[in-house]
Amino acid sequence: MKLSINDSLFNINSQLKIGMIHYTKIVVSESPQMLKGRTRLYQENLFFELQEKPVTERPGIAEWRKVWKSFGADPNRYRHSAESLMRRIAKQNYLDPFHTAVDLNNFFSLQYEIPIGVYDVNQIQGDVVLTLGEEETGYEGLNGRFNSLKNILCSVDDLGPFGSPFVDSKRTAVTELTTKALQIFYLHPSLDEDECQKLLVSAGKMFSQVSGGDYETALLSVNNPMISVQRGE
Repeated sequence: MKLSINDSLFNINSQLKIGMIHYTKIVVSESPQMLKGRTRLYQENLFFELQEKPVTERPGIAEWRKVWKSFGADPNRYRHSAESLMRRIAKQNYLDPFHTAVDLNNFFSLQYEIPIGVYDVNQIQGDVVLTLGEEETGYEGLNGRFNSLKNILCSVDDLGPFGSPFVDSKRTAVTELTTKALQIFYLHPSLDEDECQKLLVSAGKMFSQVSGGDYETALLSVNNPMISVQRGE
């Protein structure tokens, strides 16, 4: 499976960096109490921080709002997923546990202040290209409605778009039957490549400690716009 970024995106932001983690032989299940407790405590601490500094003033959130706007989307109308999560927590509307993959994904998104998506590899057909949504681009999302992705970054396979830093599609959602997953990190463009690599390895290690299996990381950038991964068992 090839993973790539449309070259035209680098004409808008030459520092764009997308992290990928490919997992195989994982077990998705109810999150262990350790993860539930750690996530809840993190949210409670974050709630108090957000009373002192609004969501949009947090450096990571603010940077991604600028990226959002540079591609032509309105960050006030279509908020990226990390900002949406933080706004919930600022209202003390804490995230309920779902399963290991979603819970870890949310935890990483809050910790790193970036949008992150996780997808069932068996539901992805062919290669994956990260590109910009057009007028007709969209899908039925996990929020239960059709979502337009015009001027929003999206991941596209042979069947069409399936993921974005806005909201993900139902088609490729990870379930407790998932054994292979692809996690996409919409990294801060200001982060240097070494730091990006360290972040991905740290996240992959924690994910595999909870869900088992193996993981492989990759970083897509202007210096490396395409990589290949084996789909695995």
